Amino acid sequence: MKHLIFIALGGGLGALSRYWVSVYFQNLVNKLLPMGTLFVNLSGSFLIGFLFFLFEYIPVPRDLKSFLLIGFLGAYTTFSTYSLETLRLLQDGEIKAGIINILLHNIISLLMVIAGLVIARLVIKLIRQV
Repeated sequence: MKHLIFIALGGGLGALSRYWVSVYFQNLVNKLLPMGTLFVNLSGSFLIGFLFFLFEYIPVPRDLKSFLLIGFLGAYTTFSTYSLETLRLLQDGEIKAGIINILLHNIISLLMVIAGLVIARLVIKLIRQV
């Protein structure tokens, strides 16, 4: 039961963070494309790649892993929102914007997971040198 509470707490914080970060970032950039959602997806993809790799080398309690990876990042990343926003762009006749949105989310998110893994490897190397 305690484990589920950690996941739920992480999920609540992840959902709130997703909302705040997405709205804040969307207000800074182009209003046509859902860039707030893109920023959340990219940063979430980076963080999950970074933490997943890091946790293979640094012992972390199961509850903390679940809090961060399942709870927080599970609620923070917004691919369901991305899918709905893309569908709406396409339904509104914004075909080019819809295709750009698909390419940006999918290609750059994969690159961000790779970046997270690479940076985690560098962090591990630095830790081992200290």
